[in-house]
Amino acid sequence: MNLRSLCGRLRGPLSIMATTTVAAALLAASIGPASAGRPSAPPQRKPTVVLVHGAFADSTSWNGVVEKLRREGYPVVAAANPLRGLSSDAAYLKHLLASIDGPVVLAGHSYGGSVITDAAHGAGNVKALVYVAAFIPDKGESVPSLSEKFPGSTLGSALRPVPVALPDGSEETDYYIDQAGFHRQFAADVPRNTADLMAVTQRPVTASALAEGASEPAWQTVPSWALVATEDLDIPVRTQIFMAERAGSHITEVRASHAVSVSHPDAVADIIEKAARTVG
Repeated sequence: MNLRSLCGRLRGPLSIMATTTVAAALLAASIGPASAGRPSAPPQRKPTVVLVHGAFADSTSWNGVVEKLRREGYPVVAAANPLRGLSSDAAYLKHLLASIDGPVVLAGHSYGGSVITDAAHGAGNVKALVYVAAFIPDKGESVPSLSEKFPGSTLGSALRPVPVALPDGSEETDYYIDQAGFHRQFAADVPRNTADLMAVTQRPVTASALAEGASEPAWQTVPSWALVATEDLDIPVRTQIFMAERAGSHITEVRASHAVSVSHPDAVADIIEKAARTVG
Protein backbone atom coordinates (compact mmCIF):
# COMPACT_ATOMS: atom_id res chain seq x y z
CA MET A 1 0.00 0.00 0.00
CA ASN A 2 1.47 3.37 -0.94
CA LEU A 3 1.64 6.41 1.35
CA ARG A 4 -1.19 8.25 -0.39
CA SER A 5 -3.58 5.30 0.16
CA LEU A 6 -2.59 5.00 3.84
CA CYS A 7 -3.26 8.69 4.46
CA GLY A 8 -6.61 8.39 2.79
CA ARG A 9 -7.61 5.45 4.97
CA LEU A 10 -6.58 7.29 8.20
CA ARG A 11 -8.09 10.66 7.33
CA GLY A 12 -11.64 9.58 7.99
CA PRO A 13 -11.15 8.09 11.50
CA LEU A 14 -8.89 10.99 12.58
CA SER A 15 -11.44 13.56 11.44
CA ILE A 16 -14.16 11.78 13.39
CA MET A 17 -11.97 11.66 16.50
CA ALA A 18 -11.12 15.38 16.26
CA THR A 19 -14.75 16.31 15.80
CA THR A 20 -15.76 14.17 18.75
CA THR A 21 -13.08 15.73 20.99
CA VAL A 22 -14.13 19.29 20.14
CA ALA A 23 -17.78 18.46 20.72
CA ALA A 24 -17.02 16.90 24.08
CA ALA A 25 -15.08 19.99 25.15
CA LEU A 26 -17.91 22.29 24.13
CA LEU A 27 -20.44 20.10 25.93
CA ALA A 28 -18.36 20.10 29.13
CA ALA A 29 -18.11 23.88 29.04
CA SER A 30 -21.86 24.23 28.57
CA ILE A 31 -22.81 21.88 31.41
CA GLY A 32 -20.13 22.96 33.91
CA PRO A 33 -20.95 23.86 37.53
CA ALA A 34 -24.08 25.97 37.85
CA SER A 35 -22.11 28.68 39.62
CA ALA A 36 -19.55 29.00 36.84
CA GLY A 37 -21.67 31.37 34.79
CA ARG A 38 -22.65 33.57 37.76
CA PRO A 39 -20.67 36.74 38.51
CA SER A 40 -18.76 36.46 41.78
CA ALA A 41 -19.89 38.80 44.55
CA PRO A 42 -17.57 41.80 44.91
CA PRO A 43 -15.60 41.89 48.17
CA GLN A 44 -17.32 43.96 50.86
CA ARG A 45 -15.82 47.43 51.03
CA LYS A 46 -14.40 48.42 54.38
CA PRO A 47 -15.70 51.59 56.04
CA THR A 48 -13.74 54.80 55.64
CA VAL A 49 -11.89 55.87 58.77
CA VAL A 50 -11.88 59.62 59.39
CA LEU A 51 -9.33 60.84 61.95
CA VAL A 52 -9.67 64.21 63.70
CA HIS A 53 -6.74 65.66 65.63
CA GLY A 54 -7.13 67.90 68.66
CA ALA A 55 -5.49 71.04 69.93
CA PHE A 56 -1.69 71.43 69.94
CA ALA A 57 -1.37 68.78 67.21
CA ASP A 58 -1.98 68.35 63.49
CA SER A 59 -2.95 65.57 61.08
CA THR A 60 0.56 64.08 61.13
CA SER A 61 -0.07 62.96 64.71
CA TRP A 62 -2.07 60.11 63.12
CA ASN A 63 0.71 58.97 60.76
CA GLY A 64 1.48 55.69 62.52
CA VAL A 65 -2.23 54.89 62.85
CA VAL A 66 -2.81 55.66 59.17
CA GLU A 67 -0.01 53.33 58.09
CA LYS A 68 -1.47 50.37 59.99
CA LEU A 69 -5.05 51.00 58.87
CA ARG A 70 -3.99 51.31 55.23
CA ARG A 71 -2.06 48.03 55.47
CA GLU A 72 -5.31 46.43 56.58
CA GLY A 73 -7.15 47.83 53.58
CA TYR A 74 -9.07 50.71 55.16
CA PRO A 75 -9.64 53.95 53.26
CA VAL A 76 -8.44 56.74 55.58
CA VAL A 77 -8.92 60.51 55.74
CA ALA A 78 -7.01 62.59 58.29
CA ALA A 79 -9.02 65.79 58.61
CA ALA A 80 -7.41 69.19 59.16
CA ASN A 81 -9.28 70.41 62.23
CA PRO A 82 -9.45 74.25 62.08
CA LEU A 83 -9.38 74.67 65.92
CA ARG A 84 -11.22 78.00 65.63
CA GLY A 85 -14.55 77.27 67.32
CA LEU A 86 -16.42 74.13 68.32
CA SER A 87 -19.54 74.76 66.25
CA SER A 88 -17.59 75.97 63.20
CA ASP A 89 -15.06 73.12 63.48
CA ALA A 90 -17.93 70.63 63.69
CA ALA A 91 -19.65 72.21 60.67
CA TYR A 92 -16.40 71.93 58.69
CA LEU A 93 -16.11 68.25 59.59
CA LYS A 94 -19.78 67.58 58.83
CA HIS A 95 -19.29 68.82 55.27
CA LEU A 96 -16.26 66.57 54.90
CA LEU A 97 -18.26 63.58 56.14
CA ALA A 98 -21.02 64.34 53.64
CA SER A 99 -18.51 64.05 50.79
CA ILE A 100 -17.63 60.43 51.69
CA ASP A 101 -19.53 57.54 50.10
CA GLY A 102 -20.39 54.62 52.34
CA PRO A 103 -20.12 54.07 56.09
CA VAL A 104 -17.63 55.99 58.24
CA VAL A 105 -15.81 55.23 61.48
CA LEU A 106 -15.05 58.62 63.04
CA ALA A 107 -12.18 58.94 65.51
CA GLY A 108 -11.14 61.99 67.50
CA HIS A 109 -8.21 62.80 69.78
CA SER A 110 -8.40 65.26 72.69
CA TYR A 111 -10.50 68.33 71.68
CA GLY A 112 -11.17 66.41 68.47
CA GLY A 113 -13.49 64.25 70.58
CA SER A 114 -15.72 67.25 71.16
CA VAL A 115 -15.69 68.01 67.44
CA ILE A 116 -16.68 64.50 66.35
CA THR A 117 -19.42 64.40 69.01
CA ASP A 118 -21.05 67.46 67.44
CA ALA A 119 -20.30 66.67 63.80
CA ALA A 120 -21.62 63.09 63.87
CA HIS A 121 -25.03 64.16 65.17
CA GLY A 122 -27.38 63.70 62.24
CA ALA A 123 -24.62 62.41 59.94
CA GLY A 124 -26.22 59.20 58.70
CA ASN A 125 -23.06 57.62 57.34
CA VAL A 126 -21.21 57.72 60.68
CA LYS A 127 -21.63 54.23 62.12
CA ALA A 128 -19.10 54.22 64.97
CA LEU A 129 -17.25 56.75 67.12
CA VAL A 130 -13.78 56.23 68.57
CA TYR A 131 -12.48 58.51 71.32
CA VAL A 132 -8.69 58.52 71.74
CA ALA A 133 -7.67 60.20 75.02
CA ALA A 134 -10.50 62.52 74.10
CA PHE A 135 -13.29 64.68 75.46
CA ILE A 136 -16.73 63.08 75.20
CA PRO A 137 -19.01 65.97 76.12
CA ASP A 138 -22.70 65.99 76.86
CA LYS A 139 -24.86 68.89 75.70
CA GLY A 140 -23.60 72.22 77.03
CA GLU A 141 -20.30 70.90 78.38
CA SER A 142 -17.01 72.56 77.42
CA VAL A 143 -13.37 71.54 77.59
CA PRO A 144 -12.69 73.57 80.78
CA SER A 145 -15.79 72.29 82.58
CA LEU A 146 -14.80 68.68 81.89
CA SER A 147 -11.09 69.21 82.61
CA GLU A 148 -11.95 70.57 86.05
CA LYS A 149 -14.43 67.83 86.93
CA PHE A 150 -11.68 65.74 88.55
CA PRO A 151 -8.18 66.78 89.65
CA GLY A 152 -5.07 65.79 87.74
CA SER A 153 -4.69 68.06 84.71
CA THR A 154 -1.58 70.24 84.62
CA LEU A 155 -2.31 71.70 81.20
CA GLY A 156 -3.36 75.14 82.39
CA SER A 157 0.06 76.05 83.76
CA ALA A 158 1.75 74.87 80.54
CA LEU A 159 -0.27 77.08 78.18
CA ARG A 160 1.07 80.20 76.49
CA PRO A 161 -1.58 82.69 75.32
CA VAL A 162 -1.01 84.69 72.13
CA PRO A 163 -3.39 87.55 71.21
CA VAL A 164 -4.61 87.41 67.60
CA ALA A 165 -6.89 89.55 65.43
CA LEU A 166 -9.73 87.87 63.56
CA PRO A 167 -10.79 88.81 60.00
CA ASP A 168 -13.75 90.79 61.34
CA GLY A 169 -11.43 92.93 63.44
CA SER A 170 -12.30 91.37 66.78
CA GLU A 171 -9.64 90.07 69.13
CA GLU A 172 -9.12 86.45 70.14
CA THR A 173 -6.56 84.44 72.09
CA ASP A 174 -4.68 81.50 70.65
CA TYR A 175 -3.31 78.96 73.11
CA TYR A 176 -0.08 77.03 72.58
CA ILE A 177 1.73 74.66 74.93
CA ASP A 178 5.02 76.27 75.87
CA GLN A 179 7.70 74.49 73.84
CA ALA A 180 10.00 74.01 76.83
CA GLY A 181 7.36 71.98 78.64
CA PHE A 182 5.72 70.28 75.66
CA HIS A 183 7.51 66.94 76.00
CA ARG A 184 6.57 66.40 79.63
CA GLN A 185 3.04 67.80 79.36
CA PHE A 186 1.83 66.38 76.08
CA ALA A 187 4.09 63.58 74.90
CA ALA A 188 6.18 62.17 77.75
CA ASP A 189 6.43 58.68 76.20
CA VAL A 190 7.39 59.96 72.74
CA PRO A 191 11.12 60.13 71.85
CA ARG A 192 12.49 63.56 72.73
CA ASN A 193 13.49 64.50 69.18
CA THR A 194 10.00 63.65 67.90
CA ALA A 195 8.32 65.55 70.73
CA ASP A 196 10.49 68.58 70.03
CA LEU A 197 9.33 68.59 66.40
CA MET A 198 5.72 68.25 67.56
CA ALA A 199 6.20 71.26 69.85
CA VAL A 200 7.46 73.42 66.99
CA THR A 201 4.69 72.38 64.57
CA GLN A 202 1.81 72.38 67.06
CA ARG A 203 -1.48 74.01 65.98
CA PRO A 204 -2.96 76.54 68.42
CA VAL A 205 -6.57 76.48 69.54
CA THR A 206 -8.66 79.55 70.31
CA ALA A 207 -9.93 80.28 73.79
CA SER A 208 -13.49 80.46 72.44
CA ALA A 209 -13.22 76.97 70.90
CA LEU A 210 -12.28 75.50 74.27
CA ALA A 211 -14.98 77.45 76.10
CA GLU A 212 -17.85 76.74 73.71
CA GLY A 213 -20.44 74.27 74.95
CA ALA A 214 -21.24 71.13 72.98
CA SER A 215 -24.51 70.58 71.13
CA GLU A 216 -26.51 67.34 70.92
CA PRO A 217 -24.08 64.44 71.48
CA ALA A 218 -23.89 61.82 68.75
CA TRP A 219 -22.83 59.12 71.23
CA GLN A 220 -26.43 58.91 72.40
CA THR A 221 -27.34 57.16 69.14
CA VAL A 222 -24.01 55.99 67.66
CA PRO A 223 -21.98 53.17 69.30
CA SER A 224 -18.63 54.29 70.66
CA TRP A 225 -15.22 53.03 71.74
CA ALA A 226 -12.83 54.85 74.06
CA LEU A 227 -9.09 54.56 74.59
CA VAL A 228 -8.13 55.87 78.03
CA ALA A 229 -4.52 57.04 78.32
CA THR A 230 -3.60 56.32 81.92
CA GLU A 231 -0.52 58.61 82.01
CA ASP A 232 -2.36 61.59 80.52
CA LEU A 233 -1.53 64.98 82.05
CA ASP A 234 -3.99 66.92 79.89
CA ILE A 235 -7.26 65.06 80.53
CA PRO A 236 -7.35 63.35 83.95
CA VAL A 237 -7.82 59.59 83.81
CA ARG A 238 -10.89 59.78 86.07
CA THR A 239 -12.43 62.28 83.65
CA GLN A 240 -11.75 60.03 80.66
CA ILE A 241 -13.31 57.03 82.39
CA PHE A 242 -16.30 59.06 83.62
CA MET A 243 -17.07 60.34 80.13
CA ALA A 244 -16.56 56.96 78.48
CA GLU A 245 -18.78 55.13 80.96
CA ARG A 246 -21.49 57.78 80.63
CA ALA A 247 -21.44 57.36 76.85
CA GLY A 248 -21.62 53.57 77.14
CA SER A 249 -18.32 53.25 75.28
CA HIS A 250 -16.27 50.07 74.96
CA ILE A 251 -13.26 51.07 77.09
CA THR A 252 -9.61 50.09 76.65
CA GLU A 253 -6.90 51.44 78.94
CA VAL A 254 -3.39 52.04 77.57
CA ARG A 255 -0.44 53.16 79.64
CA ALA A 256 0.42 56.21 77.57
CA SER A 257 0.72 59.98 77.54
CA HIS A 258 -1.83 62.28 75.95
CA ALA A 259 -0.03 61.79 72.61
CA VAL A 260 -1.04 58.13 72.49
CA SER A 261 -1.65 58.15 68.72
CA VAL A 262 2.06 58.91 68.30
CA SER A 263 3.51 56.70 71.04
CA HIS A 264 1.15 53.69 70.59
CA PRO A 265 -0.23 53.86 67.04
CA ASP A 266 -0.84 50.10 66.81
CA ALA A 267 -2.99 50.13 69.96
CA VAL A 268 -5.01 53.04 68.60
CA ALA A 269 -5.43 51.37 65.20
CA ASP A 270 -6.52 48.10 66.85
CA ILE A 271 -9.37 49.84 68.67
CA ILE A 272 -10.46 51.61 65.49
CA GLU A 273 -10.47 48.26 63.70
CA LYS A 274 -12.62 46.74 66.46
CA ALA A 275 -15.14 49.48 65.87
CA ALA A 276 -14.90 49.08 62.10
CA ARG A 277 -15.59 45.34 62.25
CA THR A 278 -19.02 46.05 63.74
CA VAL A 279 -20.02 48.14 60.74
CA GLY A 280 -22.09 46.10 58.32
